[in-house]
Amino acid sequence: MSAVEARLAELGLMLPEVVPPLAAYQPAVQSGVYIYTAGQLPMVEGKLPVTGKVGAEVTPEEAKELARTCALNALAAVKSVAGDLDRIARVVKVVGFVASAPDFTGQPAVLNGASELLGEVLGDKGVHARSAVGVAVLPLDAPVEVEVQVELTEA
Repeated sequence: MSAVEARLAELGLMLPEVVPPLAAYQPAVQSGVYIYTAGQLPMVEGKLPVTGKVGAEVTPEEAKELARTCALNALAAVKSVAGDLDRIARVVKVVGFVASAPDFTGQPAVLNGASELLGEVLGDKGVHARSAVGVAVLPLDAPVEVEVQVELTEA
């Protein structure tokens, strides 16, 4: 077990299976020392636990937890390409999309769920730049979607 996966276990978390693509793309690709994930939905065992807009059908607190799930799914996608999460030198960038009710402006707080999970799991290597964007709708009516860019150590 890698140190990162041991840390996940300490937190009571388990790395899920990689979420299969919903269309014509790969869950993650590597270019040089970087891995870019596709947008990760908060899928749990192949299903969205909640659907709808944040600030309407979904509370900000629920959405923050869903963003954590997205980040966990992103780590699974990274591992599928890197082979070992201990190869992560640092998380470079996180981009998050929040399907938002028209008057909802708390996207950064929702995306803190993903950012905080990466920090809890990776420590200083999890500190990253981030964008939090409100959108009208996401695939499958998901409330949140997160993509991650990581830099790897040399193999």
